[in-house]
Amino acid sequence: MENQPVMGHQNRNYGTTNPGYVPTAEGAPAMFAPPAAGFSGPSAPPAGMFDSVPGYEGTVAGGGGGFLPPPMPAFPAPQPQPGPEQPQTWNIPSITEDTAREAFALFASSKCCYSSAPVKDGVITSMDAFNTYRYRLETFTESRSTEWSHKPYNGQPVDAFSQPSPGPWDVPAKTPSFFVGDKQVMKVPYTSSMKPCHACVGLGRKPCKHCSGFGNRVCSPCNGSGMQYGGNQCLHCSGRGRTNCSFCHGEGAKQCDTCRGKQQLLVYISLTVKWTNNCDNYVVEQSSGLQVDNLCKVSGKRLFRDSQHLVYPVMGFPDPAVVSAAQRLVGEHQGKYSATSRILQQRQTIELIPVTKVTYAWKGKSHIYFVYGKEFKVNADNYPATCCCTVM
Repeated sequence: MENQPVMGHQNRNYGTTNPGYVPTAEGAPAMFAPPAAGFSGPSAPPAGMFDSVPGYEGTVAGGGGGFLPPPMPAFPAPQPQPGPEQPQTWNIPSITEDTAREAFALFASSKCCYSSAPVKDGVITSMDAFNTYRYRLETFTESRSTEWSHKPYNGQPVDAFSQPSPGPWDVPAKTPSFFVGDKQVMKVPYTSSMKPCHACVGLGRKPCKHCSGFGNRVCSPCNGSGMQYGGNQCLHCSGRGRTNCSFCHGEGAKQCDTCRGKQQLLVYISLTVKWTNNCDNYVVEQSSGLQVDNLCKVSGKRLFRDSQHLVYPVMGFPDPAVVSAAQRLVGEHQGKYSATSRILQQRQTIELIPVTKVTYAWKGKSHIYFVYGKEFKVNADNYPATCCCTVM
């Protein structure tokens, strides 16, 4: 059988269609072609592919360099000021019995296995209010990181070293609204250059991995023997024992996925700017018996709000646990986030979350449920009338 060269892009030779192939005896396993030399190619760009750009010496491909610390401010940051005056009254009026019963009815109707009998026939015997404070601190930050990136070269401008590149914190970016997370990825000016594709060594094509660059594969129906059972010639391969590779259409090579056949790459430094709203909550423990985790998804009445570049811890609040939490969280946030990012704004709020413990009698026994939050959510872990399929 004559060997035919497989010609690829720009008449480059990617091997032969069937080098030295001899069909095996009938029924014997076929021999597969050996892997082509240099078949896989480098999986990552070599270090020498990237230029040395002043100010970006630690930048590597694929990131890994971590977030860049912000530069020292040219002017001292404004000192935080005490927040606005706090309200004189800190209590929310207790909910009415009708409100408690309506919330209980809505809760029971939302459960397919809960009977409405306790709602209809239960008698409320007492209602106890447990107002709970929630302190929240938000720190809105901007962080920046760089990495070497590349994409197929399609005639884009090449500007490396035509001017000094701006520092990573000097590249302008449009800041979103405060306390709204966002991300922006941009090319650092004056870092773009054109390099041969490392994946295909500038050929634009790579040997097909399915046929090892030979353009053909062992015929499956005859297992490479060229013959069918009964001694007839295999109709699928016309007796050759091999068929053209369907993945590369017999060419032995495919377009390089990295450069998309362009042979060249545009190499540049990519800057990622990320805005993050870092939030911590502290809920004052209360003795109602309701688990604090239940309060995470409800809102309360906002009693206090202070927003500035750097906030001053709350002072003079009637509950010392809130004052202590504010001092601790403000110190932690300003120390933690200023090391790796730029603090743009802080905001602290205090909410009063209403919690009502409702005791009711049904079938001669006493039961309880909780109504909490402005949404009048209900928690009744020991609901007394459920079907057997309900897991308590």
